[in-house]
Amino acid sequence: MIAMKSVLRNATGLSLALFLAACSAVYENHGYVPPDDLLNELQVGVDSRTEVASAVGRPTATGVMGAEAWYYVQSRFRRYGYQAKEEVDREVVAITYNDAGTIANIERFGLEDGRVVPISRRVTSTNTQGISFLRQLFRNIGNFNPADFLGD
Repeated sequence: MIAMKSVLRNATGLSLALFLAACSAVYENHGYVPPDDLLNELQVGVDSRTEVASAVGRPTATGVMGAEAWYYVQSRFRRYGYQAKEEVDREVVAITYNDAGTIANIERFGLEDGRVVPISRRVTSTNTQGISFLRQLFRNIGNFNPADFLGD
């Protein structure tokens, strides 16, 4: 009887320990942001892209319309058990360049700044907002040439 209580107590303790371990937070880090001591070595108006790449490394992303800016992005996510992961920290270092190809500005943004950096963007060339599918379909009736179907 005493051995049974000991086994039951050990099993309860083990299951409680496993339950608490499953509920602990798991952190994931993604990306790279150069530390301040490396960024302090860069000189605005003097250093070019090549010198920045050799000092702090290549960027995570570049500007949307070209290479006028380099973005270094680092994120930290937290996950509890089965729940979806949640971003708890983000740092973005933006190094912008002028027309001569030298550094124009070095900025650091955090998650608390609420600044959105457009790493990619997709633009629809035509405006179809507010037009239903049937309206688009009926608008195209009569917009064809029967000669195209005859092959002549």
